[in-house]
Amino acid sequence: MENLKHLSALYADYLAKNTFTGNPETLYTPMNYIMELGGKRVRPLLALLGTEACGGNAEDALLWAHSVEVFHNFTLVHDDIMDNAPTRRGKPTVHEKWGIAEGILSGDNMLIAVYEALLLSDYPQKMELLQLLSKTAREVCEGQQLDMDSATRQTVTEAEYMEMIRLKTAVLLGCSLQGGGICAGVNSDVQQRLYDFAINMGLCFQLNDDRLDAFGDPQLTGKVAGGDIAEGKKTWLYIMANKQGETDMIWNQFAGNARIAPTLSLWRNMGLETALKNKADDYLEKSMEDLEALDAMGVKTTALRELSLWLNQRAH
Repeated sequence: MENLKHLSALYADYLAKNTFTGNPETLYTPMNYIMELGGKRVRPLLALLGTEACGGNAEDALLWAHSVEVFHNFTLVHDDIMDNAPTRRGKPTVHEKWGIAEGILSGDNMLIAVYEALLLSDYPQKMELLQLLSKTAREVCEGQQLDMDSATRQTVTEAEYMEMIRLKTAVLLGCSLQGGGICAGVNSDVQQRLYDFAINMGLCFQLNDDRLDAFGDPQLTGKVAGGDIAEGKKTWLYIMANKQGETDMIWNQFAGNARIAPTLSLWRNMGLETALKNKADDYLEKSMEDLEALDAMGVKTTALRELSLWLNQRAH
């Protein structure tokens, strides 16, 4: 874990030295605000790990790492507007603090900043990185639209849900790690394996996140158990439990927080907590198989393995 801490500190220092500046300040202040809210910084960490694991210098990938983190936070600003979310990481969201118009505009400017920085960079592979990021950006938009569509659809299948979380969450992790490999100059076969590992790790992460939202210890997660239930989200748990309309019977009778307790009781009785953990573990096992293949390709995977296990064996 020492190397992970070192790379996290390396990026934190880069972030502190590369704040947004410009006029009017009212455009740039919200951009710095969202970047300073913290979080696990998994995406820039993956970018740096990808370069280092493939024999490159992590410092050479700092601009790429920053680019994917700025892009990620741009999506959060706009997602919070679409979700009408009042808080992000315990603090007011950008649109709550400054207004919807300001949130849209500052988010747009963050996206512009990402492309501008990469275009002006001295990366010899910058066109490859830009193509990867553009493909990923389109997929993230598709995932967000699928998520919004699912809220109004009568039924959502397990396959549709898995595709939605792949697009909305996992592809940016894949992009971050593959881009790190690109910065190190690896071939397309290694790039693809890096991408596959991050996708499987990301799917495991999101399924575990769903499980913790429902069944996690609120004292560890910092959230009331069942937040997704109160919001009526069609997660994997909802989809699997509602094949015969069992969950809908509860949700039609209760709303908001009142539906949490009876829903969790139903899901526990159906054994879904264990079933979801097993499904997440399947993706974790696939990610470990990807690492074995990368080992055979000469990639140093120790830190990647540590990161995957840290993310997916957490209690919060």
